[in-house]
Amino acid sequence: MKEFLYKTYRFSNSWTGTIIIVLFVIFFIAQAFKIPSGSMKDSLLIGDHLFAKKFAYGVSMPHIPFLEVSIMPWSDRLRLVDGDKPQRGDVVIFRPPHNTKQHFVKRCVALPNDELFISNKDLYLHHSEGDVWIEDNFKEHEIITFAGKLWVKNPYTKEHPGIHHDEKIVNNGRYPMEIFHFAPIKVDEGFYFMMGDNRDHSNDSRFWGAVPYENIEGTPWFVYFSIDDNWEIRWDRIGKTPTDLEDASHLSKAVAERIKQDKDDHGIY
Repeated sequence: MKEFLYKTYRFSNSWTGTIIIVLFVIFFIAQAFKIPSGSMKDSLLIGDHLFAKKFAYGVSMPHIPFLEVSIMPWSDRLRLVDGDKPQRGDVVIFRPPHNTKQHFVKRCVALPNDELFISNKDLYLHHSEGDVWIEDNFKEHEIITFAGKLWVKNPYTKEHPGIHHDEKIVNNGRYPMEIFHFAPIKVDEGFYFMMGDNRDHSNDSRFWGAVPYENIEGTPWFVYFSIDDNWEIRWDRIGKTPTDLEDASHLSKAVAERIKQDKDDHGIY
């Protein structure tokens, strides 16, 4: 046993061992990502550097960092092993169906067999569990009746106060209609509907459809570094999980920063 441990120690200290260990961690445990755009404000901010929990939803197909080349280039599979599935309200890291070379971070707002539509920017969700379940679980939310079913209006804003709309964006023909109105759809089996918390500036499932389970990579774990546009370090965000960042103190700072800068809220990203 001692000899085995000694050989393992020697191997881990070699260049080959170090590379293998680092790649194993990146492929299966944690991978570093940077938030490049404001589509998840006020929950995640531009300049947040975070570790993704790669094993949160099973095991995705490992890709070589930066090159985005699969370790099995002869296969187009994006998943090795199935695991847990995203739940409503989860912040998810995934490869969008229209460009699997990229990684997006959005919030899962609808599960397979859920139905949803958008009217005047408001999200309405009919959960697949049915009307009785909705009445029992959303007593403090506004519920409407449409097409003979119950629909919960903006079901995530109470639990996730970082979700917001841009009051400057009005229906004047300059912005995509999907922001304001989205016809009722039913999410297909094995797919998940994603939307950004910065609702009027998010390139998400409203434009390119729901995300298949095999495209899902993981979930943000915690922020290991954060810096704003003025190159000032946001010390209070370091070490925080997405749940931590949704509390009142962090959100108030994020909202203040957004209002003060307000210079990246001029598009869909």
